[in-house]
Amino acid sequence: MPNLSSATLLALSLFAFAACVPVEQVPVDPVAAAAAAEAKAEAERVEAQKRIAFAPVSGDVAAMYAAREDGGQIIAGIDPAKMNPDHVRRVVEFQTSEVPGTIIVDQGARALYFVMPEGKALRYAVGVGPDAMRFDGGDAVIDRKQAWPRWIPTADMVKRNPGRYLQYKDGVPGGISNPLGARALYMQKDGRDTYYRVHGTNDPTSVGRAVSAGCIRMLNQDVIDLHARVTIGAKIVVR
Repeated sequence: MPNLSSATLLALSLFAFAACVPVEQVPVDPVAAAAAAEAKAEAERVEAQKRIAFAPVSGDVAAMYAAREDGGQIIAGIDPAKMNPDHVRRVVEFQTSEVPGTIIVDQGARALYFVMPEGKALRYAVGVGPDAMRFDGGDAVIDRKQAWPRWIPTADMVKRNPGRYLQYKDGVPGGISNPLGARALYMQKDGRDTYYRVHGTNDPTSVGRAVSAGCIRMLNQDVIDLHARVTIGAKIVVR
């Protein structure tokens, strides 16, 4: 066995001693750990939502407006050859000071813009009824989203036109014949429900026109797309 120097022997002794000393465990704060895990999950959720919100738009119009099954409902397809080209969902140049993710409704142009990064927006055609035009304008927020929402006429609607709306005072279940269509985005202002909605429709021909009733209506294929992109708390501007 080779002779070892005293320095080497000392180093080996210290190493062996250190290996025998138990490592002190730093106590884990369960509250802090849970908060950190929650923050990480939220950050991942936000990033995932951004990927959905700003996903590119397919150039295949036929595929975008094809018939589909959704939530047990069959949505009829729309023939692109019969569509007004201005009603096709598309990305457009759009300069605004609003942040990406904001919704801007231009009632005069019958258009809804979902603001995207880099000076662009996703443009959808909408139908705007007198209920929407009575909205006092300005900003609101999307405080709720609903697939195949139940529709209940407001008390004001029943009062104005009982012959039309009284029969529906107890509500209409969600479905393809429901006036709200496949999705609804609920608008809140100053912490209160505005009773105005961005929603689908049971009458695709009403989109792009000033319609006899309703808030801001979209083709069902389009409102499904918008519903997936919009986050709760998103700003909506009606002008």
